[in-house]
Amino acid sequence: MLALTDSQRQRHCQGASRRDFLKIGALGLAGWTLPQLLATRARAAETGFPLKDRAVVLLFLQGGPSHIEMFDPKMSAPVEFRSVTGEIATAHPGITFGGTFPKLAALAKQFSLVRSFASGNNDHSYLGVMSAGNRFKAAHSALYSRTAGATHPQTGLPRNVVLLPESIQAGLKLKSNFETGVISTLTEPGELGASYGAFNPSGGGALQESMELRLPRERFTDRRALLTELDGFRRRVEQSGALAGADQFQRQAFDVIARGVAKAFDLRHEDPATLAKYDTTGLFKLDEVTRYLNMNRSSNLLGHQMLLARRLCETGCGFVTVSDCGWDMHADGNSMPGMEGMEYLGRQVDHAVAAFLTDVAERGLSDKILLVVTGEMGRTPRINNRGGRDHYGNLTPLLLAGGGLPMGQVIGQSDRTASRAVGEPYGPKHLWGTIFSQLFDLGQLRISNAVPAAMASYLSGLPTIGELTG
Repeated sequence: MLALTDSQRQRHCQGASRRDFLKIGALGLAGWTLPQLLATRARAAETGFPLKDRAVVLLFLQGGPSHIEMFDPKMSAPVEFRSVTGEIATAHPGITFGGTFPKLAALAKQFSLVRSFASGNNDHSYLGVMSAGNRFKAAHSALYSRTAGATHPQTGLPRNVVLLPESIQAGLKLKSNFETGVISTLTEPGELGASYGAFNPSGGGALQESMELRLPRERFTDRRALLTELDGFRRRVEQSGALAGADQFQRQAFDVIARGVAKAFDLRHEDPATLAKYDTTGLFKLDEVTRYLNMNRSSNLLGHQMLLARRLCETGCGFVTVSDCGWDMHADGNSMPGMEGMEYLGRQVDHAVAAFLTDVAERGLSDKILLVVTGEMGRTPRINNRGGRDHYGNLTPLLLAGGGLPMGQVIGQSDRTASRAVGEPYGPKHLWGTIFSQLFDLGQLRISNAVPAAMASYLSGLPTIGELTG
């Protein structure tokens, strides 16, 4: 996407040709440059491509969040089943959440819960939920990118982005555990190819690797220096007149690289008051949780990850996956005693998601942005003999907010011990069918030639959560 050369090896603006500048933005997608891709996407929009003006933020709680301690506390069940964090009343009479979610309890009418959602997983296989076993062996974020286009036609922002804690804090070095090697499966492009994988601004991912940035070695890892270099590069190009005579899409490609992309990922452009509202760093100290192996990749940066997700949606990203790790709470010495992790990670999600919902509503973006909160599985209903909960795929937390869906619902129910759904459970296919029904006009997608027929048929044939889609 971007190639700036080492200042010791090649001259910048005054010494480079207009042709050199127009090479900036080559994406490596079938040999197309960014200007060509922008022009193609613009033509697709003019012909009525069935893409709705909506985006998805998927907050994925890695490790398996407990459905009981989150949104189905079952305080009337025997003590070995009920929520160890107690319960708290919500805005819905008679409906309670786990005790670490007071802010979301107060906002309960701004989102819908599905208490009968089952991931079907009993281990940390993220792709099982993210792909729902589709024939392309790809996460649905990659299917979105393949269907909508890899970049936004006006801003050039990648359509598919994954945000790790490292995206927020430059130089952050989290420890490694079982989550480290499988994070990439959250956005696995499968048979679609690397071009449709997620852009990872913290490093890694095929699109990130296609960005060639050559700066003096001592400045390469300095985030502020990188942004300063981009700004100076923009000014030098404008002063040189190198873009004189460039067509619309060539000028747009330059704007994308020199202005839009860097700015979208930079939280320094946010109002300090907004940054403070999202801030979760004061909820706990990082070393309080990362001393436990299962929580090595936990962070206290989730609030700002969610803020960055909102910024990206505003700028044209269509699918943002936010990774929050550490939810594997066996109480086996690799995680905190009992379900104590909920006091840290649960309260952080409560704060971050509440801040996101409030901010999005105040900006008039609730219809535009669909928030989804889930994980790869839930936790066993019966507390184990150490006071923790183990892997369980028969029920999984699921929250959806905005995106044109009806809010304020509690859909389905579990049995008296939160062991299984009463009636037929919803699964990953229903979740993705619901999401894609809000992103595309699926009827038009079936007759569109924008994507392969097999993909259009698959997406338009997914079942949905009926209470949300009618």
